[in-house]
Amino acid sequence: MHYKEILNRLTGFSIPIFGVSWNPPEADITVARRVLTFLEDRRVFYNPYHMEMEYQCIESILETREFLTETIGNLGDKSELAPHLQAIRAACREFLDSVGEPGRPRLVQHRQRGPFETHFFQALGQLRGTSGVHIGAIAVMYGLPVEGQLAEILPPLAEEKGDA
Repeated sequence: MHYKEILNRLTGFSIPIFGVSWNPPEADITVARRVLTFLEDRRVFYNPYHMEMEYQCIESILETREFLTETIGNLGDKSELAPHLQAIRAACREFLDSVGEPGRPRLVQHRQRGPFETHFFQALGQLRGTSGVHIGAIAVMYGLPVEGQLAEILPPLAEEKGDA
């Protein structure tokens, strides 16, 4: 266990004259690990496009925004993790604003053909691209692995860019 994680478990100390108790914010690495674990289970970030159902994606993004908002609120003032979580949350908000009324997503039937479908998948691709950059930054900052299919949205390696 890292010393910062141990420090964050302390809830107080006393000296003969007075006592002090405090709950310091969770160590960023612990929060980063929890965020990556949460996102690894969000298929909206990596499922093949032909498998996506619009209303399920919208619901998942609403839940993701709620989780990120709560997580950001629990971080310390000087957290280096917060800007990355805020950027992912902003990408979620932009996606929702793009595909439906703010706060009231437009529920559409699966496989609806036409302009909305194209617009929906463009917005989903933008969400994945933006999130992938910040997920990659979080993984590098804290030395954490990105497991499973979530790794598919990470930016490509320099040598992979030239192969395309």
